[in-house]
Amino acid sequence: MIKVTGIERKEQRGPARVFECEEDAMHAVTSGSIRSGDIMVIRYEGPRGGPGMREMLGVTGAIVGAGLSETVGLITDGRFSGATRGFTVGHIAPEAANGGPIAVVRENDIISLNIDKRRIDLELSPAELDARLRAWKAPEPKYTSGVFQKYVKLVGSAAEGAVTG
Repeated sequence: MIKVTGIERKEQRGPARVFECEEDAMHAVTSGSIRSGDIMVIRYEGPRGGPGMREMLGVTGAIVGAGLSETVGLITDGRFSGATRGFTVGHIAPEAANGGPIAVVRENDIISLNIDKRRIDLELSPAELDARLRAWKAPEPKYTSGVFQKYVKLVGSAAEGAVTG
């Protein structure tokens, strides 16, 4: 899902800057490690990975505060609210914790975003993408007991409402 209001540009192509969690992405922005043209990828923040689809408003606010909202893109399997500004794609499904393509993006891979064409492209050959997906291993769960463990086991995709059936 991409919020298209309030943004002038309709496309961006650039190197992926990959983060396994919101906190690491926030540190990269606030430390000045993110540059114009980068496309930030924040994964393992979806319904299962978060768990619970964490809100990325802090990171998008930091991007705006750093003066990069017109030149940096952000892709996440987490969520964002109506207050989010900039070229932000959220609710990516299948999420990283389920082995979706976002799980195998590597630092400096080229990503192309195009609103008019309704496309997000990871510029890899089909063979390379397939090899990466076959080699992917799910990370250890953050919770191994209790209600969060049960939630992670039962929650569905964001594309289907992230319900626990």
